[in-house]
Amino acid sequence: MELDFVKNIQFTKLIKVDGRLKEFNFRKPHSRHEGSFTVDVMDDSGNRIIFRMELSDNNWKIASQQLLPNWVVESEPAFNAMIDEEFKLN
Repeated sequence: MELDFVKNIQFTKLIKVDGRLKEFNFRKPHSRHEGSFTVDVMDDSGNRIIFRMELSDNNWKIASQQLLPNWVVESEPAFNAMIDEEFKLN
């Protein structure tokens, strides 16, 4: 019997948004470059915001920007850089 191990990618980064540090949690169920990341963050009211990022034209983009606060959408380039950096480390 052959076992095949698939490495998960999971990391947390702090990003300064609107003058405050926010903790963004990134999770990907496998280490292949294709697929999507799930990202979650708390807003100022303590509500958890969860969204997906997908690879499109060699850039990680927010899959659906509906109902997301502007500070999340405006941080998309920073998310892309963090994900690319994480793949370089792995």
